[in-house]
Amino acid sequence: MDLLKTYILPRLLQWLVVIVIGVTITFTIPRLLPGDPVEQTLRRVTANTAIDPRAMESFQNAIRDMYGLQGSPVEQYFRFWGRLFQGDLGPSLGAFPTPVTTIIANGLPWTIGLLGTSILISWTLGILLGTLAAYYPNKLWSQTLDKILIVIYPVPYFILSLLLVMAFAYYLPIFPLVGGATGRPGFTLAYIGSILRHAFLPALSLVLLGTSFRFLIAKALAGRVIASSYVSYAELAAVPTPRIIGRYVLRNSLLPQVTDLALSLGALFNGALITEVVFSYPGIGFQLYTAILQADFNLIMGVTIFSIIGIATAVLIADLIYPLLDPRVRYQ
Repeated sequence: MDLLKTYILPRLLQWLVVIVIGVTITFTIPRLLPGDPVEQTLRRVTANTAIDPRAMESFQNAIRDMYGLQGSPVEQYFRFWGRLFQGDLGPSLGAFPTPVTTIIANGLPWTIGLLGTSILISWTLGILLGTLAAYYPNKLWSQTLDKILIVIYPVPYFILSLLLVMAFAYYLPIFPLVGGATGRPGFTLAYIGSILRHAFLPALSLVLLGTSFRFLIAKALAGRVIASSYVSYAELAAVPTPRIIGRYVLRNSLLPQVTDLALSLGALFNGALITEVVFSYPGIGFQLYTAILQADFNLIMGVTIFSIIGIATAVLIADLIYPLLDPRVRYQ
């Protein structure tokens, strides 16, 4: 009961406050920008078309109501929350009248498949390799791996993605250049193989950079743990090396990296913007890029809201898991 009052409930309240503030800011900023999205939609829909002025006015009012722009800002704000609770984010301005939720639902499986797999692989590899490299700093493989990943880490995402595209999709056409898959969708070996071939290069760019970053962090954290007295005592007591690495070094350096994993998984709803644009991968990041080019405020707000909720929820889950990983939290 004490853990519920002093630890769980405050974090649930913090999660709720973060979502409310984030959604409020997301609602406010587009309305402060110059330009009228309704007028842009009318120009796009009625281009080169003669429409009766009364029909135009009726059409304009219908679009304003559809976008939630009727009434005062306060009324718009409460209607916005009402629609949000119903899962209604309005229509896309760039793909009118397709609902924003439909566009996000179409792109989300591609992003989750690509980023979720890449994040889990890079997180696991980075932690394991970084911890082992910290425990065996004088080994040749450790020094070689350290130098290679230090060189890869500063390379920007778009540079690495372009290099992979040029090397393995243009000069050596082993993998597809753009897209997420080819062929008729279905649970067939041909279609699943097509998905894997299209996702390999984007995933490789994310795994290489993610692994290098987490390798450096894990090595630094493990190095501090290895220098502690209880690790030295375990070595003097002839505790088996695998147990020292797993029970003492890895476990005690894992907590900050659990937070990193939670934030990374929460950011799935942002999409890998640069990577998806370079490979024309049909995920949330590519949809967000298209929405920015088309000034599609509804879709931008939809992706942003999904991202806010995703990251806040991921942090909440990480906080709730901490007592299971760190006994000091339970004692407090």
